[in-house]
Amino acid sequence: MEIVIASIPSYFRQESRAPIVRRRQINGLTAFRLSLFLALAAVLLLTGCSNNKLNAEQNTNPPAENTNPAPENTAPEPDEAQAVDPPQFIAPLTGLMQDHEADRRPIAVMVNNFAAARPQSGLPNADMVWEVLAEGGITRLVAVFQSTDAASPIGPIRSNRPYLIRIGEAYHAVLAHAGASTDAYDLLQHHGKAYLDEISNAGAYFYRESFRKAPHNLYSNLEKLREGAAKKKYDETVDIPTYPWSETGAADAGVPAAEVQLHFLLKDYALSYTYDSATKLYNRFINAQPHTDLESKAQLTASNLVVIGAKHKTYDDYGRLEIDLESGGPALLIQLGKAVGCEWVRDADGVIRLMKDGQELPFVPGRTFYHVMPMTPTFESHVKLAASA
Repeated sequence: MEIVIASIPSYFRQESRAPIVRRRQINGLTAFRLSLFLALAAVLLLTGCSNNKLNAEQNTNPPAENTNPAPENTAPEPDEAQAVDPPQFIAPLTGLMQDHEADRRPIAVMVNNFAAARPQSGLPNADMVWEVLAEGGITRLVAVFQSTDAASPIGPIRSNRPYLIRIGEAYHAVLAHAGASTDAYDLLQHHGKAYLDEISNAGAYFYRESFRKAPHNLYSNLEKLREGAAKKKYDETVDIPTYPWSETGAADAGVPAAEVQLHFLLKDYALSYTYDSATKLYNRFINAQPHTDLESKAQLTASNLVVIGAKHKTYDDYGRLEIDLESGGPALLIQLGKAVGCEWVRDADGVIRLMKDGQELPFVPGRTFYHVMPMTPTFESHVKLAASA
């Protein structure tokens, strides 16, 4: 800062240069202060640079490990497509998973098992198959379809009997057949049963094939039968009974049953099964030959075999039978290579269930074949088990 003296007294005029000297001194002080300021600024600048360099060097060291990392944000982006698993439902008559609700009404088809009718069509698609004696020692099959939409033919289709009606209606099924015994027609026509009969009320939903001779050539399929049921205004959905299911089954304490031989009455119906441990299925044979499907050529298989003993009685000159499917009796549940002795009872819902020590035995998920055997001379005389095939 420069200081200027506005006036000089007279006694100082001979020293008029003194103020100039003082001014220079003052200017020197100013310069000194300025130099000092610049020096301090330089020191501060150098210190700042030094600190920045130190910080830069310190920042080259790796950061300390964070022992508590922040949790990953797993939430998907708003626009990210999310895969959704389809809903899973359990088919009530097989225990297998499916992607639609299992409430569609079952169809129970009476299938011919006469030698001239083999191999049959459609049995691999049935949820369960019942084999029961008819007159003359032949057997008839009741194939119950619920969980499938398969379009393959079903047949050959034959006539109905009262005890076959009882089997089908336990599952609230629409019954499909061609003709019936007199007492079976009485039940069907006067007791409000849901049925499709090729002879009396639903011929348009059946057809005959030319490669076999009548009466072993009548067929239908699920599409036609469901169409016929809709035409009759039968309920399309019903409450369907089911069973307990377990992948390990109930045979842990059972006896070995790798081979099963079942004897009805006639030699032409020599039935046997062998267990395949790789597939966990029983392969079906008839007269020592694989029992196959006509279309696919595949051998019939089952996850569960049920053998029950029931009283049989002949009641007319045609040899027609009364079979007691109400009173209960001895039974075998065969699965996973073993057989468990048990009792069968008809539950309040109409379904035959297998009981042991007061508990219902579970089925392995998959297809079940039932076999209703006479009690004469004994139930055991109709069944033979072997530890190996």
